[in-house]
Amino acid sequence: MKKIYHLGSCSTCQRILKELEPLDGVQLQEIKSEPITQDQLEQMEALSGSYESLFSKRAMLFRQRGLHEKQLTETDYKDLILEHYTFLKRPVILVEGQIFVGNSKKTVQAAKEALHP
Repeated sequence: MKKIYHLGSCSTCQRILKELEPLDGVQLQEIKSEPITQDQLEQMEALSGSYESLFSKRAMLFRQRGLHEKQLTETDYKDLILEHYTFLKRPVILVEGQIFVGNSKKTVQAAKEALHP
């Protein structure tokens, strides 16, 4: 399975999607209009190793809610991601049992190589 979870209004996601083209056979899920499900998040966590690795500490709500001052547990990370799409580190790219999370150059390059061997 090849799938990319992204945010349509995010310029970084748009740039990365362009960079990863062609996206033949890749399912795109825009997480604002089609929120991720608990099953999808659990699948991501199984591949990444933790909910914290999927959590965006750069989200504006992270500071607005004072979450940066709290000790969050894995359950907290999971619940927050399910509650609001902005807490998912983007994009999340799944390629045949591999997961690539975030927008670092290294991550995007590795995803590109997995998508286009």
